[in-house]
Amino acid sequence: MHETAKEFFYNVLRTPGTTGFEEPVQRIVRDYIGPHAESVRTDVHGNLVAARHPDAGTRVMLSGHCDQIGLLVNYIDSEGFLYVTAVGGWDPIQLVGQRVKVWTQTGPLDGVLGKKPIHLMNDEDRKKVPKIQDLWIDIGAANKEDAERHVTIADPVTVELEYRELLNGRICSPATDDKAGMWVVMEAFRRIDPARLHPEVGVFAVSTVQEEIGLRGAKTSAFGIAPHIGIAVDVTHATDCPTIEKKQNGEIKMGAGPVLARGPNMNTKLVNAMSRIAAENDIPIQFNAEGRATGTEANVIQVNRSGVAVALVCIPNRYMHSPVEIVSLDDMDHAADLLARYCESVSPDVSYVP
Repeated sequence: MHETAKEFFYNVLRTPGTTGFEEPVQRIVRDYIGPHAESVRTDVHGNLVAARHPDAGTRVMLSGHCDQIGLLVNYIDSEGFLYVTAVGGWDPIQLVGQRVKVWTQTGPLDGVLGKKPIHLMNDEDRKKVPKIQDLWIDIGAANKEDAERHVTIADPVTVELEYRELLNGRICSPATDDKAGMWVVMEAFRRIDPARLHPEVGVFAVSTVQEEIGLRGAKTSAFGIAPHIGIAVDVTHATDCPTIEKKQNGEIKMGAGPVLARGPNMNTKLVNAMSRIAAENDIPIQFNAEGRATGTEANVIQVNRSGVAVALVCIPNRYMHSPVEIVSLDDMDHAADLLARYCESVSPDVSYVP
């Protein structure tokens, strides 16, 4: 991975983007992709759309969401402890003992998520599965008035946005779901050779918002773009780690390449075309089976307006929706190449009608 592209990924991972509060991330995306686009715009929903040949008759949409699961301050008690509500799907046990940041209107504020110490628990306490409402954030406030001088109800909260490099080109960080996919979309857009992109084919790279609460940004941006072809990029569960049942979830290996989904949510002809592009360019890929409409942006893009030919490209991810998600930089790199080479191959008269 080129160092400039890697730095872009590092920067977005270290920047807060709780669903509904994605503006800080989108500013970084705009700065990175702006020099490579004919137009960059942000819609009223907050989606950032970079375009090449925006007036072309045939339109390809590349979609990856920049928002991440998080928390919102919901209540401040008399002693200055903050209670929160979830934004997106958290397993509360992942939050116990985490360092967090409250992104207040005057800047970030450090805190920790507390829970009763094990020494003070009775037998019933030890059997209980923690719930979000049982956890609190300690910012060191003396009392409610002290906390309210710094924090406002509905301020967003993230776990500590750390980035750690592991062995074999793998990295660990919160929110690789789906900043990894958004990175692929923008990096693919950057890698497209202008000389190979047909002048009557437009490519729209979209950093979407509010995926984690219902695919909302993809729905509104797809309506605005009205693409003929849509490729969503998200993460999927790597199954090469303990406790994951391959008979149920398929065999998905980290570092073995991006994953092309097959099933009713995807257009078979488009998936086959992308498979050929991968083979012609020596890009490793994997396949997984999706027997229903997926929980990704491919779902809503496919049924946009009168229908869109859709593909879903996924990055294998370990420990999804946790503070320690792991992805392979090589898988991301290959995915960006695959999308770029595919876009260069599209002709204005392409048809994926069955």
